[in-house]
Amino acid sequence: MVFEEKTISSEMIYEGSILNLRKDKVHVKDNRISYREIIEHNGGVAIAAITAAGKMVLVRQYRKAAEKAVLEVPAGKIEANEDHKLAAERELKEETGYTAGKVKFITSFYSSVGYSTEVIYLYFATELTPGETNFDDNEAIDIQEYDLQDLKKMVLSGEIEDAKTIAAILLAVSIMEK
Repeated sequence: MVFEEKTISSEMIYEGSILNLRKDKVHVKDNRISYREIIEHNGGVAIAAITAAGKMVLVRQYRKAAEKAVLEVPAGKIEANEDHKLAAERELKEETGYTAGKVKFITSFYSSVGYSTEVIYLYFATELTPGETNFDDNEAIDIQEYDLQDLKKMVLSGEIEDAKTIAAILLAVSIMEK
């Protein structure tokens, strides 16, 4: 039986520019009390961008949390009150220089449902036109293009480690095989 936890109280621990951290006191099963640490986040977008040659556009950048460079789909945070499709188009242009003639919503998912409110909106972008990137001041990004079947193998071998990128690749492969 699933038991819905009821919040008794909530304490804001940290408020930042990207995320907030709160600690909730909750009723759990058998009327017990427990605590949940929750990261509040505006959400993000991720883009499965496919070139006319059938290659997927990815970016490689250093990620401090992982302490290494990670291969990822273009992605970024949604600004307050920003439409997520417009955020996807903006992030694609900023990180890769590409503008998409067609941008289609695929799905949305929680990045880590156990402790974060972040929802990622995944888009499929085609009819790409190259252009100039507009990296954030603190970004150093390498743009790379891969064959989808090679990316699928990289996912299955564990070479691709980023969850949103794994989802984007596997869904893009499914879409392209139809």
